[in-house]
Amino acid sequence: MPIAQFHLLILLLLTPLIASQSSQQSIPSSEEEEADSLLLLHRDYYQYSPPSPPPPPPHPPTVSCAGDLSGVGTLDTTCQIVSDLNLTDSVYIAGSGNLFVLPNVRVRCGVPGCGVVVNVSGNFSLGENATVVAGSVEVTAWNSTFRQGSVVNVTGLGGDPPAQTSGTPQGVEGAGGGYGGRGACCWMDKKTRPEDDWGGDTYGWGMLQRPWSYGSKGGSTSKEVDYGGGGGGRVRVDVREFLVLDGGVFADGGSGGNKGGGGSGGSVYITAYRMTGSGVISACGGGGFAGGGGGRISVDVFSRHDEAVIYAHGGVSSGCPDNSGAAGTFYDAVPRSLIISNHNLSTDADTVLMDFPNQPLWTNVYVRNQAKASVPLLWSRVQVQGQIKLETGGTMSFGLAKYASSEFELLAEEILMSDSVIKVYGALRMSVKMFLMWNSQLRVTGGGEVPVATSLLEASNLLVLKGSSVIHSNANLGVHGQGLLNLSGAGDRIEAQRLVLSLFYSIHVGPGSVLRGPLENATSEDMTPKLFCDRSDCPHELIHPPEDCNVNSSLSFTLQICRVEDILVEGLIEGSIVHLHRARNIDVQSSGKISASGLGCIGGIGRGMVMGNGLGSGAGHGGRGGSVCFNGTCLQGGVAYGNAGLPCELGSGSGNDSLVGSTAGGGIIVMGSIGHPLLTLSIDGSVMADGASFKEVEKEKHHRVETSSYGGLGGGSGGTILLFLKTLSVGENGTLSIAGGSGGPKGGGGGGGGRVHFHWADIPTGDLYQHIATIHGSIVNSGGLGKGQGIAGGNGTLSGKACPRGLHGVFCKECPPGTYKNVTGSDESLCQWCPIQELPARAYHTKVRGGVTETPCPYDCISDRYHMPHCYTAFEELIYTFGGPWLFGLLLLVLLFLLALVLSVARMRFVGVDELHCTAPPQHGSQIDHSFPFLESLNEVLETSRVEESESHVHRMYFMGPNTFSQPWHLPQSPPEQIKEIVCEGAFNRFVDEINVIATYQWWEGSVYSILSLLAYPVAWSWQQWRRRLKLQRLREFVRSEYDHACLRSCRSRALYEGIKVAATPDLILAYVDFFLGGDEKRSDLPLPLRQRFPLAILFGGDGSYLAPFSLHIDNILDNLMTQAIRPTAWNRLVAGLNAQLRLVRRGCLRKTLQPVLWWLESHANPALQSFGIRIDLALFQTSSCDYCQYGLLVYATEENIQHALAESRDGGVETQPLLGPNNDHKVKTMANCSKEPLLCNYQSKNEYFLRPKRSSGVILDFHSLKMLEERREICFPLFLFLHNTKPTGHQDLVGLLISILLLGDLSMVLLTFLQLYSISMRDVLLVLLILPLGILLPFPAGINALFSHGPRRSAGLARLYALWNVTSLINVGVAFICGYVHSKSQTSSGKVWPDLQSWISMDENEWWILPLGLLLCKCLQSRLMNWHIANLEIQDASLYSSNSDLFWQS
Repeated sequence: MPIAQFHLLILLLLTPLIASQSSQQSIPSSEEEEADSLLLLHRDYYQYSPPSPPPPPPHPPTVSCAGDLSGVGTLDTTCQIVSDLNLTDSVYIAGSGNLFVLPNVRVRCGVPGCGVVVNVSGNFSLGENATVVAGSVEVTAWNSTFRQGSVVNVTGLGGDPPAQTSGTPQGVEGAGGGYGGRGACCWMDKKTRPEDDWGGDTYGWGMLQRPWSYGSKGGSTSKEVDYGGGGGGRVRVDVREFLVLDGGVFADGGSGGNKGGGGSGGSVYITAYRMTGSGVISACGGGGFAGGGGGRISVDVFSRHDEAVIYAHGGVSSGCPDNSGAAGTFYDAVPRSLIISNHNLSTDADTVLMDFPNQPLWTNVYVRNQAKASVPLLWSRVQVQGQIKLETGGTMSFGLAKYASSEFELLAEEILMSDSVIKVYGALRMSVKMFLMWNSQLRVTGGGEVPVATSLLEASNLLVLKGSSVIHSNANLGVHGQGLLNLSGAGDRIEAQRLVLSLFYSIHVGPGSVLRGPLENATSEDMTPKLFCDRSDCPHELIHPPEDCNVNSSLSFTLQICRVEDILVEGLIEGSIVHLHRARNIDVQSSGKISASGLGCIGGIGRGMVMGNGLGSGAGHGGRGGSVCFNGTCLQGGVAYGNAGLPCELGSGSGNDSLVGSTAGGGIIVMGSIGHPLLTLSIDGSVMADGASFKEVEKEKHHRVETSSYGGLGGGSGGTILLFLKTLSVGENGTLSIAGGSGGPKGGGGGGGGRVHFHWADIPTGDLYQHIATIHGSIVNSGGLGKGQGIAGGNGTLSGKACPRGLHGVFCKECPPGTYKNVTGSDESLCQWCPIQELPARAYHTKVRGGVTETPCPYDCISDRYHMPHCYTAFEELIYTFGGPWLFGLLLLVLLFLLALVLSVARMRFVGVDELHCTAPPQHGSQIDHSFPFLESLNEVLETSRVEESESHVHRMYFMGPNTFSQPWHLPQSPPEQIKEIVCEGAFNRFVDEINVIATYQWWEGSVYSILSLLAYPVAWSWQQWRRRLKLQRLREFVRSEYDHACLRSCRSRALYEGIKVAATPDLILAYVDFFLGGDEKRSDLPLPLRQRFPLAILFGGDGSYLAPFSLHIDNILDNLMTQAIRPTAWNRLVAGLNAQLRLVRRGCLRKTLQPVLWWLESHANPALQSFGIRIDLALFQTSSCDYCQYGLLVYATEENIQHALAESRDGGVETQPLLGPNNDHKVKTMANCSKEPLLCNYQSKNEYFLRPKRSSGVILDFHSLKMLEERREICFPLFLFLHNTKPTGHQDLVGLLISILLLGDLSMVLLTFLQLYSISMRDVLLVLLILPLGILLPFPAGINALFSHGPRRSAGLARLYALWNVTSLINVGVAFICGYVHSKSQTSSGKVWPDLQSWISMDENEWWILPLGLLLCKCLQSRLMNWHIANLEIQDASLYSSNSDLFWQS
């Protein structure tokens, strides 16, 4: 006999004896002792497992095919049953052949328990619509086929169930029979739970995999008549190979009608290698007054190609339609899966699951379709390898509701729940990898006052609640995992009296979901965590929590989240003492809330007092509670308590537990710990530990509703929010609140505010500092409002960890700019003002990362223009580097003087002393006086001449026009009278046309000149001179080599290209064509002697400008002509003196500057020439059709020589014409209107007349006609106020030294000006530099080039160019003035005028104009000195300007 069966037998035998002894000795004094006895008995009962059935008796001899079965054939070959067969007893059919039951044949044995056993070695076939009816059917064959419509039916024909089972209900309740599932019971005891009443019980758990028990009979509603339905039979099909199941196998329980309970389903066991077909397998409970429980089905088929329909549900109850029989079991052996399905029939009866096998483990357990599975054995372990899946109303319960004091283990890979429930009575230890819930519940009910172990749910990978799913425990609950915990949305919640969530990687509390501990509406049956309301010290675990994160009922936490990386809160986390420990990031979204409001103490250390009339003062905590007064009697509010530096106290309430409507204080919210602070806390929702406000409370008493008379109790005090963290962010809608609750409407005092403390960890300092808190929302620590005569509560405290140096306040912000903090602490007063004397005037204190920890405080200049450390401009930096403005200026002057000396010495060594002080020695045979350096050599004239050329010279024809781009050189069309006899007029006109075409400039040359004139006039002047030089070269090449001289009459001249020559003055303004007599022309009247050429016009070169002053240029031809009448030395001296006077003539001031020339001619020249019978006058010549006039000399003979010339003319028979007419003043004003035909427009004060074979266009200028001279001033005329030729001053070395000093000073001031402008902006530097482009920089290299050039003439030319650059740069200086003025005005208008520093030259001060003005003065002095320098170079003989004519001629 098995040990379990033996123990059960001993228990049953000893039970009456124990009961009798107990009654004799003592009667149980309480229901508790009776419950314990029953519990012991019940426990022992459910630990019992029914024994295996005894081995079947030996089979009777086999029947024959033909004789006993009325069949055809034999069982050793093929036996066919061809007709119906009614049996009265069990039969055994065996053979080595085949057995076929033909279609529509019925084999029946209606005796309950009657067995039909088929054991053939071949095949078994049940034809279409064939039927086998018996109490037990066994088929063993190689292959087996159940055709369409065939039926194996053992419904209600089961024999007796195994002995010592309680499948058949007792009494007359008409309950259903039990087997795989319990039978239903429609008779309910109101004192019991529905699931505690059932019919027949389950049995046969040990044969679950190979069921072979009969179902139990249903109960009856009558003692006389047994109305109960029979139990289901049993079917076993053992096929070695192929099973075709298209028919049906039925082992249902029998129906009990309306007066009897339904029988329970029987057993079906099918084994095969392969099975096809879509037949039906059923072991359902029978219907009746109360439905029977389902039977047991086991299918062990390796390969199932079609899914057969399998039913094992309970029977329908007519007496209680909502309580059908419990579902039976279906075991699928190949996947080792247990399926419990009640076909959506609701039931209160359970399908009892006993011990689960350990080896091998089942793979899956499915509870579905309103089925209820129960694991009643205490301390049970349910373990499967795969899934436990509950769906569509499935329920699985562990333990007994009345005795919820046991522990259960549930182990699986996955638990999937959909519209289902798991109930645990006691404690549950669940370990799965994945736990998914959809609209499902897991409810753990502890034993009330009986100590119950903590429930632990472990989902290592994933735990998801969705669709209002609930995990509920009225005791301690720990939920652990290593992956994600996701409460998806509204209705999802995990709640327990003490809840611990730990070890997850991430927890997501979705919108509308809840994490709560303790329960919201806890009852006396629920385990209640004890709060430390009367403790004045801080529990150690709040500051230094344990590291293991286990659920420990001795700790003060009610809700703890431990060792979780990220926590995202969009729903509600609520608890009395909420602790979030060893988390990394916590994000409270706008819909999220972490709350301990109103979950603190009722009473407590700071409790509010209550008067006899129900008025109460507010509770205190961080702030004192609000007092309340009535009829002169006042009650003080609750006292403030706790440590603001590290608070960890619960808020207190007003009233006590016995008063209805007593208010509670706020709870505690702790995030992080000292050893493990949060990395980040982001709050866009709310974190609250407010005190509760008074509310009207309604209570049910004696079946009527009464309203509390206490309407004036005070508000509860705010709780504690203690945050150990590194960074905090509170969004615009975020709220941190520890506000006190409001008092009652009848006059309660307000509760005091709570305490908030930010315990910052690893506060970064210095350059590593970052803001640890960003607060855009609100932090509420106000006391609650008082009502009536109640006073508002005091504000709570807001504190933070002591900040390191440089930081202050609760959130450890940097001390404001201008302050420093060199001690540790959070008080703002610790930030001291920086010493003002250490701050430069143009500086401001800057914000330093990490705050300022010591003096001197860092600062920055008010603009990028100023430079540290003194906030000077670059210019001021330079000045104060060398000791200040006066010392800098002195050093600069000394340096300039020394550099100028070095420059002068270098100039002397480079240029040579001789070139600086005297002209070159005279060449041998030269007749030119060296008093004028321009006359050193006749080779300076671009066209050299020989003596024989002078003798054959006929006439000099001057080009008209100043040789500019708008007025180029050109020759008149008709030949002059002097050359008409040596040229052909037609060919001459063609020659003039070709010359004029060549002399004309291209349009682009003038355009370039115009552009350059706007940008840089010195460059434009150089461009013009270059183009002039090229033009002259082109004209000379044309006349010399290209033109064939066809206009000349002389054959020799045409052949040798010698009759015409083109030349020009060195300034390239005046050009002329010389005509010579050919060697083959023998004429006595040509060339004319000098006196017969009188009056002779000699035009001045130059245009009277600074760069090209008027000058009388002589060459060999002109010199030889004039020396015919004047002694050569006198003529050369005359030319030198005249050129010295012409240097001083300035265009634009001709009326004034020509007067000294006229005076000099009358006082020095003509008196000396009178002895030679010659007179010269200043004349104005109209040489072109435009208004351009040229100046020159008119040379003619005196009266005696005139008479002599007239006589010679008469003797020669030459026609004479008057040269000079009477005084015609009006001609001076009408010069521009002269005809193209050359006219005689001379003015001669002496009314002299000459007879000449030509006409001349000109007017003699004297003092009277000079006053009426009209002249046009050019746009650049103001520049020539600075640039004009002067008389030499001598002291050439001193002038050169001063120029060197000023040149270096100019460069220095330019650089300083740039440095000054750079202090304003780079834009101003570019403006000054580029308007005009580089004009302010080029004078220095131009000046150096001029000083170090060889030769007085070259030096003078380069000096003039330097002077022009110097004057042009005044425009740049003007731009600098404008930039400085604009900046000064903008600074004044914007109010950015900073106090004066020691600087005396700063663009921010009133002295901004000093440098530009100094530069202007320097350039003016340079211009003046350059004028002297040029005069010294060009005029070496100072006697040329002597007012004493005798002294002049003697020199």
